[in-house]
Amino acid sequence: MKVIALKCKICGKEFPPKALYTCDNCFGPLEVKYDWEFIAENVSKEKIKKGPLSIWRYADFLPIENVDPIDLGAGYTRFIKAENLGKELGLKNLYLIDDSTNPTYSFKDRVVSVAVTKAKEFGMKAVGCASTGNLAGSLSAHAAKANLPAYIFVPRGIEKGKIIQALVHGANVIEVEGTYDDANRLATEVAEENPDWGFVNINLRPYYAEGSKTLAYETAEHLNWELPDQVVVPMASGALLCAIYRGFEDLKRVDFVDGEVIMNGAQPAGLPIAKAVKSGGDVIPVRELKTIVHSLAIGNPADGMFAKEIIEKTGGYAEDPSDVESIEGVKLLARTEGIFTELAGGVTIAGLKRLVEEGRIDKSDVVVAYITGNGLKTGESIVSYLEDTIKIKAKLEEFEEVISW
Repeated sequence: MKVIALKCKICGKEFPPKALYTCDNCFGPLEVKYDWEFIAENVSKEKIKKGPLSIWRYADFLPIENVDPIDLGAGYTRFIKAENLGKELGLKNLYLIDDSTNPTYSFKDRVVSVAVTKAKEFGMKAVGCASTGNLAGSLSAHAAKANLPAYIFVPRGIEKGKIIQALVHGANVIEVEGTYDDANRLATEVAEENPDWGFVNINLRPYYAEGSKTLAYETAEHLNWELPDQVVVPMASGALLCAIYRGFEDLKRVDFVDGEVIMNGAQPAGLPIAKAVKSGGDVIPVRELKTIVHSLAIGNPADGMFAKEIIEKTGGYAEDPSDVESIEGVKLLARTEGIFTELAGGVTIAGLKRLVEEGRIDKSDVVVAYITGNGLKTGESIVSYLEDTIKIKAKLEEFEEVISW
């Protein structure tokens, strides 16, 4: 068995590998503890190469034992050398992992595939989550494949484009008055009242978070088992950045790679993790979320202090672009690489742009930026910032007049 226990990230206390997520000693979050000797004996680069074109090619690194995965094809998405964007920013070796092409069009398919598979392994009767949109769509699809009912709690007023997927897959979508934090608080209460339900970002969170590590594995595999110099990761709770860092560390444990990666984060202006990195202070929760980037709008980030520690110890930084900068980031990526990303991707590109302009990324560095979702999900949020259509009569001379502008 490769999963030994769940271990508190703060005090180190260990627990049986069950549906737990909080330490009863210090209330710290739990993470999966593995038998790395067992994994090293069973995993190989050749085995990975022969595996499925999804996250499950890395099954030896994931916390699943003796059960077939709920696999819609998440992961192993496009790895692109972004030559046009790199030229615009002055970078010679810029790469993108484009998770807008996942089954439900966001990176959440990676984490949900693992979490719903774990719910299946535990014999749970239903699955659920709190979500700002992407997770809702992903969980609903994977729940349908697993033949499990899904209960999804979202903050009222979320973009309709982000809950259409959940509704069409038959999930029960509950709009909660308030913010994401209010929806998450209610979902936590429901999870505690129903221990045989698997809430993927609550009582299954330690396993769920492991799915994001596959972004690190793919990065190294696509670079011929070399590590990039720097990465840029969007931050909401901070869990994604922490997981990608753990993924790079996993590869070192089995002697697949060596070296260090500088971890950089990007978060909308005013949110806690980037603010803490910039000030050098603590990650202080904020209640008022003044951003249109709803997918990153978490005022009390569960993994915020861990993300800050990783950024600082690897020599990275965090940028906090404004909403307007993030929209310009969406447009810049679309204009240069033909990728229409959601606003979280715009935050990543805007953050990358700032890091380059500040001299924190050298033009010769091998840099990987993570594009986490599809722009069609947040189109209504940016439409007012786009140029209007050109209106003419059905006459050739009017068109010729347009192209002469």
